[in-house]
Amino acid sequence: MKISANSIIKYSLSFILAGVLVYFAFRSVEWDSFWNGFLETRWGYVALYILASIGALVFRMFRWKALIKPLDSGCRLLEVWDANNVGNLTNVVLPGSGEIVRCGYVSSPRASFEKIFGTVLMERIWDILAIAVLIVSVLFLNWSRFGGFFMDNIWNPLVSDADTSLLWIVLAGITLIVIFIWAVFHFRERNRFFGKIAGFTSGLGKGLASFRKIDNKLLFALYTCAIWLMYILMTFFILKAIPVFSESSFIDALFISAVGNLASVIPVPGGIGAYHYLVALTLSSLYGAQWDSGILFATLSHELHAILIIILGVISYFRLSLRKKNQL
Repeated sequence: MKISANSIIKYSLSFILAGVLVYFAFRSVEWDSFWNGFLETRWGYVALYILASIGALVFRMFRWKALIKPLDSGCRLLEVWDANNVGNLTNVVLPGSGEIVRCGYVSSPRASFEKIFGTVLMERIWDILAIAVLIVSVLFLNWSRFGGFFMDNIWNPLVSDADTSLLWIVLAGITLIVIFIWAVFHFRERNRFFGKIAGFTSGLGKGLASFRKIDNKLLFALYTCAIWLMYILMTFFILKAIPVFSESSFIDALFISAVGNLASVIPVPGGIGAYHYLVALTLSSLYGAQWDSGILFATLSHELHAILIIILGVISYFRLSLRKKNQL
């Protein structure tokens, strides 16, 4: 597989950003306190966390399979499971690349790569909506507790960084995109390059439209709810696993889960550093916890999930490789 210079630059910057965030997250840690907290961890709750993590992956498998079925009814559930796991494994190292990898594993003559990629985009749309619903719900349920933190540490920094020049840049970018899309479809019959882009875009649209052909849309929505319930339970169980956070409520877990998922928009390998810093900041600011305890929570939550992803990803990779070898 060829790797372009742009890809090398992109992933190098991604790793550098991860390193900077890891430094800021861990620089104030008192390691004796961190280790003592680790020794006091309640491992029964950690086991429940792992079960919830697996549950989230299972529901993701069912949801993606539901989107693929209208395009390729012959795609097997185990193929979707393995492709998802290998994609997650790839994302640990190269953020964003896993989506491309998993599409490649399940694409077929009946469901081309661009159509499958369209289903992944549809998944992401639903996930973004889920994060928005989580944040709005928790702020609505307990604004007095969470509102100030959200405004001071998340909303205001975003708004204050935006100025008039940035707005004009965004508008100019949108205008250029609209002009490019118009040119692609207007000249697709006369220009080979535009023709290929138009074909890819058309396939992408068919993948996005697969949602309209799902047999049971309510079940699809329930899969999405189940996925995010598992994420909240994962946060809840790790809170319960650490004695200093054992009095935390389900609402607390809901807010911390929503904040943690905001870290996923920062392009660093596997969320390393971004997740740790943002979650530790939330726990220390809202609950008065020591930074060490916040880092312990973030480390347990993030690294346990990463280990699970790596184990399942490796197993699925070998299974896919053997299946491909047997088909030759």
